[in-house]
Amino acid sequence: MRLIIAEKPSLARAIADALPGSSRREEGALVAGDTTVTWCLGHLLEQAPPDAYDPAYKQWRLDHLPILPQRWRLIPRPKARGQLGVIRRLLKQADQVVHAGDPDREGQLLVQEVIEELGWKGPVSRLLVSDLNRPAVAKALAQLEDNARYRPLYLAAEARSRADWLYGINLSRAWTLVGRQAGHDGVLSVGRVQTPVLGLIVRRDAEIAAFVPRPFYVLWADLATEHGQLRAWWQPGERHRLDEQGRLLERAPAELIAAQLPGAEGHLAKLETQHKRQAAPLPYSLSALQVDAARRYKLSAKGVLDACQSLYERHKLITYPRSDCRYLPEAHFALARKTLQSACSGDATLQAWCEGADFTRRSKAWNDKQVGAHHALSPTGTRADMSRLTSAEAQVFQLIARNVLAQFYPALSYHEVKAEFELVGEVFRAQGRAIIEPGWKPLFTTRDEPAPLPPLTQGETARVLDQGVEDRETRPPEPFTDASLIKAMMNIARYVEDPAVKRTLRDTDGLGTEATRAGIIETLLDRGYLVRQQSALRATRTGHALIQALPEAASRPERTALWEQTLTAIAEQGDAPAAFLDGLIADLRDLLAAADAQRMRDALGSAQGVEPTARKRSGTKGRRSGTRSKSTGGKPGSRRRRTAKAPS
Repeated sequence: MRLIIAEKPSLARAIADALPGSSRREEGALVAGDTTVTWCLGHLLEQAPPDAYDPAYKQWRLDHLPILPQRWRLIPRPKARGQLGVIRRLLKQADQVVHAGDPDREGQLLVQEVIEELGWKGPVSRLLVSDLNRPAVAKALAQLEDNARYRPLYLAAEARSRADWLYGINLSRAWTLVGRQAGHDGVLSVGRVQTPVLGLIVRRDAEIAAFVPRPFYVLWADLATEHGQLRAWWQPGERHRLDEQGRLLERAPAELIAAQLPGAEGHLAKLETQHKRQAAPLPYSLSALQVDAARRYKLSAKGVLDACQSLYERHKLITYPRSDCRYLPEAHFALARKTLQSACSGDATLQAWCEGADFTRRSKAWNDKQVGAHHALSPTGTRADMSRLTSAEAQVFQLIARNVLAQFYPALSYHEVKAEFELVGEVFRAQGRAIIEPGWKPLFTTRDEPAPLPPLTQGETARVLDQGVEDRETRPPEPFTDASLIKAMMNIARYVEDPAVKRTLRDTDGLGTEATRAGIIETLLDRGYLVRQQSALRATRTGHALIQALPEAASRPERTALWEQTLTAIAEQGDAPAAFLDGLIADLRDLLAAADAQRMRDALGSAQGVEPTARKRSGTKGRRSGTRSKSTGGKPGSRRRRTAKAPS
């Protein structure tokens, strides 16, 4: 019997449907001929808690730290024992096993750890499915590979799991215990990704709170030229007091020049016209989709991920969503017309865009060299019945389909015009854009483009029609939103100060992964470290205090982003996981030495922030265990089980 183990039931059903003949349902499995398809339910196993290694670890004590397992153990997740029993029984009957986890690092781990934990010693093949439609699954079934090829991917995921446990368990216990000594009643969770993300928001909030607005002044003039009117802006020179961005800091010079402008004539001293072409944005990765959906529809990152999962698993309208790739396989190009016409036929807007597409046009999106384990999100070809979709699902599907359709539209073509006028001995500047060919642009925006400048000729006369001096103020940085935070996590090098590390991180995947970024934001909200104020994400007093009390290295993105780089080297280049974990343990010892109750007490006393109200504040309230704790800390009561799982 051939046993296929899928990552989740939806994938198992798609595989069974693609097998020859009909399938029948058995307990925890589907049977088609001599093939049985069973499934995991996400991770069936998880890292064992500290007390599984030593019962003494039930009590939280600083002198136990760091806790370093010598032989790692996995335990079943809650409610997973039944399905584990099904897989154990089926493995005893199997002579072939096929690993059908999702085609990524975590998908490789969660099926393979079950196979290895249950003691299977026979051959294992690998099935890679990124599209649940029957033809795509059938094609994948005909292209099975040796699972041994993906062992480095498994080792990288296993190293990540163990490192998260070491980092989260040890640091969460340490700062919870010093927090208790400082008077904080609750668990303080520290994670290798969540804490640097929280650090980004805390530092942004601090910049906003410390911001002092400064006035500056601008002078404009409305000019009549030979073929129309335009507005030009005075360019103050170095003889005036300017800030670092060239803004005028005194009103008097602007008023002096404004007084000379009524009825004045000047000329166009310099004219630059550049013809530019802009290709359509590429199809979406998950994070790029989350950024656009947050900006356009105010959807949370988790809301976009949930909509994508439903479109993929339930409706079968899109391909595998947790992708970090924005390119499509070259083989998909020949099928694109049929796929998109079918997929878009249920929506009037998409159908109109489809009718305007030129399917002979080939963009740079079709590129096998840029496609790894996944390709960009795209429609599968299943007709979208928009009446069966939620509002979020419909919005997300339209965005995904639009970006693929845009590949079959011409480039946006325009003239960018910069004009420099001399008036009363001063320089005034205007610029505009004249659209030549809108191309893909109408698919992306309904906003009116800025008015182009009228036709201009260098040297022509310009006469002042009106003028004015405006008082303005510098503005503080914007608070993070779901969109800007996801973008920051994608482009984490921007927030790194060390030039060498910054250069290294430009080529990495950023902070977190496509699959985890939305969950990280929700975790910080659930634990009471963040709140949403309309669309803004702000840190609470507890969030501020935790970041202030931790060593700066624990709350900055350098370490965790470099983790991802190292894990990629394990997965793709076969680097040894042991060196990575040894280095982490050395770092842990240094961080634990910095756990200090007085620093925590000072942080709790000085922290500013907003308090969570409507959302449940899990992780910020707990039963004080002062009667059981000595100076080294104690067991944090009912929270022990909750924090046995390492924060990420």
